[in-house]
Amino acid sequence: MKIRRESAEINEVLDGLQRMDHDVFEAIASADSPVLDAVLPPLTKAANYSRLWVGLAGAMALTRKSAWKRAATRGVISVAITSLVANQAAKRSWSRTRPGHASVPLARRIRRYPSSSSFPSGHSASAAAFAAGAALESPPLGTALGAVAGLVGFSRVYTGAHYPSDVFAGWGIGAVIAALGAKIFPPVASKEKTRTEPLWEQEDKRPQGEGLVVVINPASDGGKGDRILKHINQELPSAETIVLQPDDDDVEAVLRAAAQDAQVLGIAGGDGTVSTAAGQALAAGIPLAVFPAGTFNHFAKQIACPTAEQTIAAVREGTLQRVDVVTLNGEKTLLNTASIGAYPRFVAIRERYEKKLGKALAAVIAAWQVLKEDDAIEIRYDNKTLKTSLFFVGNSVYRPSGFAPVDRAEIDDGLLDVRLLEIGRPFSRLRCMGSLLLGRLHRSPLYHELHRPAFRCEVIGAPTPVAYDGELGDALSELDFHSHYRVLSVFRPR
Repeated sequence: MKIRRESAEINEVLDGLQRMDHDVFEAIASADSPVLDAVLPPLTKAANYSRLWVGLAGAMALTRKSAWKRAATRGVISVAITSLVANQAAKRSWSRTRPGHASVPLARRIRRYPSSSSFPSGHSASAAAFAAGAALESPPLGTALGAVAGLVGFSRVYTGAHYPSDVFAGWGIGAVIAALGAKIFPPVASKEKTRTEPLWEQEDKRPQGEGLVVVINPASDGGKGDRILKHINQELPSAETIVLQPDDDDVEAVLRAAAQDAQVLGIAGGDGTVSTAAGQALAAGIPLAVFPAGTFNHFAKQIACPTAEQTIAAVREGTLQRVDVVTLNGEKTLLNTASIGAYPRFVAIRERYEKKLGKALAAVIAAWQVLKEDDAIEIRYDNKTLKTSLFFVGNSVYRPSGFAPVDRAEIDDGLLDVRLLEIGRPFSRLRCMGSLLLGRLHRSPLYHELHRPAFRCEVIGAPTPVAYDGELGDALSELDFHSHYRVLSVFRPR
């Protein structure tokens, strides 16, 4: 008797909720609002087949904001998965009759009334998935898209396509799938407040480039160096330019000679050449002007000089910032990263896929291809020995954690960012892949991330080649990295 009484009470509650659902639907569907009549029917039509979200994603991808581009990618992927779950799985599992057109004024009725199950609302699910996914990469953008997603859901009730509960269920499905996506592929860390204040310097203004000597590789990145050469000659006519020739094998010697005659050493090349120039500028005690002429130009972008115009403006105004420099074994100068083992191959594979799949998914594919190969390197550091296939050292702390770092909040924190993936334990490769797929690599006991001013390790066995700032260097048995705090002055617009 007690079970029957509880069952009757539950049924009574459910009946009450269903009546409320119908009543709210009738109130919204029969509402008279010329403004909503003009906005909501076109909006609900635009959201058919997720055209609205694909269009918005395309527009976001065309902007120069990296967060918006990541938001577009995450949003579209979330919509694709949500559409499959809501329209194929959920609708087939819970059949519910549509509310019908009877209460909806003729002017705003849907031309082709859906025949699929009313529960849940696929339009609402996709709307929530896109907005929530985008919000993970750009919260302000996600807020605006959330308002649009809310209107899309409301339009489904307003035009008679769904009951309110269908819409709420759809929103829930979309939000949950976007949240699960964030667990598997964590979003890039937000631009948190930097831990240090930049150290600015003011040098003599050089409106014509007086005292500047620029070493240029005219053939770098498909002729970009030659274009920068012309730009410098036009905008900084007093600057001296030294053009590297095809037979100039010792670029370091050319830079050393240029630094001896310069008040400011300029370099137009890729990240590897820029690091070599930094070492010579540091040795000569003069500032460095970086003109981006490589393929990636990571350091130039870090100091807010993604194009030659920013560097020229900084030279003219005489504004500089002090940044960290990393040395390897007291000789090689690094500005970005160094690595041993399979990490260079990991980066090459990741970059091959990341434009199509995004950096996180590309990292999973790259990690799988690298981890399944048996090319581990055994190293010893801090009185412990381990085998690793992915080893990364960064100048200042990169973000996010894991093996898909995107950028640095600063380049003057006095720290090395050391990351190792240990693969010498039982089932370590499978455990690493599992952690990576679940977005929990940074919590795995096989993943080691250290932030310290110096790091030294010894390679057990044969010497291993070291890659630094995009170039492959000599094979070494000992690696001694040191971060030198704010020792280099670089021109940067303020």
